[in-house]
Amino acid sequence: MALLLGVDTGGTYTDAVLIRDERDVIASAKALTTRHDLAVGIGEAIAAVLRTSGADVAEIGMASLSTTLATNALVEGQGGRVGLVYIGFREHDLQSHGLSEALGGDPALVITGGHNHAGGQAHALDKDALLAWLETGIGASAFAVAAQFATRNPAHELEVAEMIRDVTGRPVSCSHHLSAKLNGPKRALTALLNARLIGMIARLIEKAEGKLRDLGIDAPLMVVRGDGALISADQARERPIETILSGPAASIVGARWMTGADYALVSDIGGTTTDVAVLRGGKPAIDPAGAQVGPWRTMVEAVAMRTTGLGGDSEVHVNDEGLAGGVTLGPRRVIPISLMAVQAPDMVHDTLDEQLRSTTPSENDARFVRAVPGIDAGGLADRDAVLLDRVGDSVQPIGKVLKTRIEIQALQRLVRRGLVQVAGVTPSDASHVLGGLEAWDAEAAGKAIELLGRKRTGSGNRLMPDRVGMAQMIVDQLTHQTSLALLETAFAEEEAGFGLPPAQLARHVLMQRGLDHHRGLVRLETGLNVPVIGLGASASSYYPAVGERLSCQMILPEHAGVANAIGAVVGRVTIRRSGTVTSPSEGRFRVHLETGPEDYSEAEAALSALQAALEIEARREAELAGAEDIHVSAVRDIRAAQAEAREVFLEAEITVEASGRPRIAV
Repeated sequence: MALLLGVDTGGTYTDAVLIRDERDVIASAKALTTRHDLAVGIGEAIAAVLRTSGADVAEIGMASLSTTLATNALVEGQGGRVGLVYIGFREHDLQSHGLSEALGGDPALVITGGHNHAGGQAHALDKDALLAWLETGIGASAFAVAAQFATRNPAHELEVAEMIRDVTGRPVSCSHHLSAKLNGPKRALTALLNARLIGMIARLIEKAEGKLRDLGIDAPLMVVRGDGALISADQARERPIETILSGPAASIVGARWMTGADYALVSDIGGTTTDVAVLRGGKPAIDPAGAQVGPWRTMVEAVAMRTTGLGGDSEVHVNDEGLAGGVTLGPRRVIPISLMAVQAPDMVHDTLDEQLRSTTPSENDARFVRAVPGIDAGGLADRDAVLLDRVGDSVQPIGKVLKTRIEIQALQRLVRRGLVQVAGVTPSDASHVLGGLEAWDAEAAGKAIELLGRKRTGSGNRLMPDRVGMAQMIVDQLTHQTSLALLETAFAEEEAGFGLPPAQLARHVLMQRGLDHHRGLVRLETGLNVPVIGLGASASSYYPAVGERLSCQMILPEHAGVANAIGAVVGRVTIRRSGTVTSPSEGRFRVHLETGPEDYSEAEAALSALQAALEIEARREAELAGAEDIHVSAVRDIRAAQAEAREVFLEAEITVEASGRPRIAV
């Protein structure tokens, strides 16, 4: 039987596994993710797993990729410059669902056009305004198009997309291709984020395919979608937004495969995020409201998961308020000082030594910056461009790069664009000091953490006088924030409501005192009542303390560190397509298709026509994704009302699912 190769490209590590017959992990390996050239980390991980296994590349029948890059990009506000064309809406609708915030200053055009709820044209499309806007030179890497009621008639979205491609040659994301639901602003947000991710995901897939060819692996490449299903590389290029939560979804599939658990919380800690989901009946639930990542609620079908900006590489912030002070973690990921010192040892150690000799702590102590080569820097403001030039090609202390406080905002913009990376103290550095990790430069980590501990609290005293104490404070905070993330998910999924938001319940004084096993006139005991499956390379270091804190069983599978890569190759190809039938007038039933509305005189005829069209599309997409032995099913949701002792058809939604195993090359 063929071997299956799974690869997961995360924020810090790229993992690779080889599985035989979907039963046994025969080898696994890790390499550092190299953001400046993803092919390096991918190639090193694949080469390492091939060396470890001794496998013949000719035996590999399929390769599959899961990634946290799209998730991390949205959490960290990164991605390419985009242009949004908003058709048939009002200017102030840009404020809905965080659209204006998501644009972040990128260009947007609101023009007349769009359709009504029945699919009829509401206003003529203003093509002249669109052409004038495009000819100004937007400088966008991709475009998003969203029209009013485009899911009822996509004609204006399709026409605008064609015009944009003709003028700019850039890729275009149409909102109706990403969701069949109403709610124009939310569809627009989803299309906007999809456009922002196109370049990033395309580069990742291109690098992965190139490296497979270089290593002599002649096998189709699949990509994990946010619901845990597999799609082809070409489909992922077109709809990269569907890969948000790809890595976490793969980890849940992998957790089930490794443990056989039916009912548990799954918590996956990576370099940037902690992702928590619930397994019920051995399956993760699909979020009915659409995937949420960071501040964005999208219309993407994905596992019901809570993603928190908390990981092994989360930035440590000193809280100097109050007499005792403390630290908080995240949500931004930074390069650990211990890793940066491996890559630029002289600069990092010399700078840390100089800062330690200073008697006055600085807010930029133990923080460095470097540019990321090969990223398009087009469209930068003058201040941002000047700062990027000052960063140059080498690692530098942030304090020497920033000349004024106002440049801090320019630096943040460069980080969001992925043009520069910041290094700082992280839990990974603390683990090096405490002996839990030995991968990088523990001495550099110790110096940086000592600098952090010198900062003053409200009492005027140092936060922590010794390195080990400071490192333990950071790890204890990771335990605390991880516990909160697990409790929030548990409260959100509790069938018996408690009348308060999950975040408030997790932090409630009674909950926290119960975790501390309070004993007084009142005895308080709280915790989790289900096991937690801990995943991630650092799970074995951090999660035993989390299990102890929550008084629950903590399951740490043998291959917990490569769960994402395992999940990438044990999933199925699943394509879902949805459509709507409405009744604009009595005795008329309208099917809303990609080619435009079609009317029927009988409800069943309309429903059958829609279902047939959706089945053809879903099966075709499944075949393009490389599925075989495809099974197609359909669910009809018909909404009717009683009027004068008879049932009146209002609307129907049909969802078709085509599912099969990915084709294995032989």
